[in-house]
Amino acid sequence: MTRYLISFDDGALTFAEEETTAVGEAAHQVVRAAQEAGVWVFGGGVESQRASIVAADGMITDGPYPETKAVIGGFAIVEVPSREEALEWATKFAVACRCAQEVREIMFDPLV
Repeated sequence: MTRYLISFDDGALTFAEEETTAVGEAAHQVVRAAQEAGVWVFGGGVESQRASIVAADGMITDGPYPETKAVIGGFAIVEVPSREEALEWATKFAVACRCAQEVREIMFDPLV
């Protein structure tokens, strides 16, 4: 089984404020379905805020870097047998959240 990151950009949720409850419930329904299917690993929304960047030398600065065009607004990690199945789950999240989803395979680490 392979893990996939399904994510959307901060600011991608552009629906009307009065639709927030309905969108949240739709997204939670997809999460519950993924849990019931046994493919859910972890996920959640990311608070809109400036990130703190910790450089390789340990220096801490406010971020994101100026060249950053987008930051993650929310994500789900699913563990499925194929990229096609990850894309199916991403489709469900895209419909529920009313925004495009990016799908990326998480590299296998034999030490964890």
